[in-house]
Amino acid sequence: MSKIIATAEVTNNGDQYTSKVQVNQHSLIVDEPAEKGGDDLGPAPGDYLCAALASCKAITLRMYVQRKKWNVEQIKVTVNLVLGRETSSGNNTFFCRLNFIGDLDQEQQKRLLFIANACPLHRMLSKPSDVVTTIM
Repeated sequence: MSKIIATAEVTNNGDQYTSKVQVNQHSLIVDEPAEKGGDDLGPAPGDYLCAALASCKAITLRMYVQRKKWNVEQIKVTVNLVLGRETSSGNNTFFCRLNFIGDLDQEQQKRLLFIANACPLHRMLSKPSDVVTTIM
C-alpha cells in the first residue's frame, strides 16, 4: 500500500450539514453557512482547504526564517479560493497573500515568496489529483 500522509474522518448524524471531523486526536466541526442551508456551526469544507494551504505556507516560512535566524515576529498568510467558473483561465485558483512583521529587506522578501510557493501543499495542489471513492 502507498504511504498515507494525512487522514481525516467525517461523521454526519443527520444534523443538516453539521458534521464532526476527527483528525488523529483533534475534533473539529464542519458546516455550511446559513445562506447555503447550514447552521454555520463551523467552517465550510472549502474554508478548511484554504486553511490547510495557508497553514502549510506559514509553517514552511517559519521553519525557513528560524533556520536563517531572520528577525520575523509574525507571518500572516491569507488564502482565498475562487472557483474556475469565476476565473478567466477556467481553473480553480487559490489567491495567497503573505504579510510579515519583522526586519526583512527586499531580497529576503523575494526569497520568502519563493519558499512559500515551495510548501508541500502548494506543490500538491499545483498538480492534477485523483479522487478515488469506494463504499466500505
